[in-house]
Amino acid sequence: MARNHEVTTAHNLLKEDGTLAEPGWSKSLIQTYNREAVKAPKFRIKEWDYYLILSDKHAVAITLSDDGYIGMQSASLLVFDEKNPWEHTNSVLNFFPMGKMKFPRTSDAGDIHYHDKTLDMDFIKTEGKRHIYGEYRNFFKGKTLKVDVTLTQPPMDTMVIATPWKENKKAFYYNQKINCMKAEGYAEFDGVRYEFNPETDFGTLDWGRGVWTYDNTWKWGSGNAMINGKPFGFNIGYGFGDTTAASENILFYDGKAHKLDDVTFNIPSTSYTDPWTFTSSDGRFEMDFKPVIDRASKISLKVIETDQHQVFGRMTGKAILDDGTVLEIKDLMCFAENVRMKY
Repeated sequence: MARNHEVTTAHNLLKEDGTLAEPGWSKSLIQTYNREAVKAPKFRIKEWDYYLILSDKHAVAITLSDDGYIGMQSASLLVFDEKNPWEHTNSVLNFFPMGKMKFPRTSDAGDIHYHDKTLDMDFIKTEGKRHIYGEYRNFFKGKTLKVDVTLTQPPMDTMVIATPWKENKKAFYYNQKINCMKAEGYAEFDGVRYEFNPETDFGTLDWGRGVWTYDNTWKWGSGNAMINGKPFGFNIGYGFGDTTAASENILFYDGKAHKLDDVTFNIPSTSYTDPWTFTSSDGRFEMDFKPVIDRASKISLKVIETDQHQVFGRMTGKAILDDGTVLEIKDLMCFAENVRMKY
């Protein structure tokens, strides 16, 4: 069972020898990440920002990343038509960026820009806002995907985890998940505009910095909704590094974090699109999950291999806050994934 050690004192993320100063979780980026303090070759350092903007009917996801010897800039568009769900993902690969993209050291300030003949994308951070906009030319069948979304981020708790690896003491994963950001804007493709309404729709940021071991498999799930008139979100996952100090399982309600212990993904062996369940060691996250679409992807480039199943669907069940309040969840559109990556 995860001990859920909470980091509450501000200090550098890494010690002088490059190992984590204090593995555990926190509600903000209280530990300071400095790229210069990493004791690993530049080609092993991984930095990325991933935004998912999700409504009940459609979603768009944008990734900008500098993963050392490879960079992957990706866009996904998903349409949750119950009879004919559809998705497409396209990516631009860059070789040996190794810090040239100048990713910010924190999610609280700094912008990210990417521009080439195929993709123009900007992540702009201002006070209480995040603006994601750009276009992916020849995204699918010669047609362009345009994205222009603003996320509102009021003062609120987030999920931050600092995770080591047992087999390599200088490998680490510093990750923040920001849920419950109200989304306003659109994605546009093939003459159709997919709107996001801030009254009902949310964006999530997956912010990551670190040095990983070569071969990893993990599970991750996330979702947001309005429950009883207040923003609700969850982040669940495991399998990545040594999580003895803390898990990343957490609930958010009305801006406050409610930490969970262990959550198990019960994925059917028959098909990723068959019904799943989620169970928790503390009984505070018990869910049924009805998949709508599996965003499956495989890449094999000799030293780089990925096998991804990001499954979008509807979740129904109960989530229990720290004070015992039971939130009833019904048909919440969210995702859960199982991913193996060698890189």
